[in-house]
Amino acid sequence: MAGRETPATRAARAAGVRFALHEYEHDAAATSYALEAVEALGLDPARVFKTLVVLRDDQPTVCVVPATSTLDLRALGKRVAIAPTDRAERWTGYVTGGISPLGQRRRLPTIVDDSASEHETIHVSAGRRGLEIELAPADLVALTGAEVRRIRR
Repeated sequence: MAGRETPATRAARAAGVRFALHEYEHDAAATSYALEAVEALGLDPARVFKTLVVLRDDQPTVCVVPATSTLDLRALGKRVAIAPTDRAERWTGYVTGGISPLGQRRRLPTIVDDSASEHETIHVSAGRRGLEIELAPADLVALTGAEVRRIRR
C-alpha cells in the first residue's frame, strides 16, 4: 500500500472516510486521463470525474465534472478561464492527469458537479496518473468543503 499512498489517500484515511483504490498502467500517449481510467478499469463513465483547475475572478478554483462532460465556464461566472498547467500543478502539488480534489498543497475552493450525487460512489484521481480513488460523493464534498451545483455541459 505504501507505493499507492498520496496526499489524497492520506487525507481520506485521516478523515476516516471509506474508499477504495483502483490502479492501472498509465499510457503516456493518453490525451484524456479520466477517459483513460474509464477504459483501463472498465468503469461507468458517468461515475468517473475529472479535476480541473480554473481561474475565477483571478482566484484558483477546483472543478470536478464527469469524464464525458465539458466544464461549462459560463456557469462559473464572467471572468473564468482554465488555469495554466504550471500554475495548476504548483497550487495543487500534483501533476496534470493526477490532480486530485483531495490532499492538495493548499485547500482551494471546490465545486463538484451535481451529477455526482446520482451515484453511490464516484471515482476521482487519487493524486497520480494511473491511480483512482472511489468514494461516496458526500465524503468528497465534506473533505473538500465543496459547493455542489451543475457546472457541466
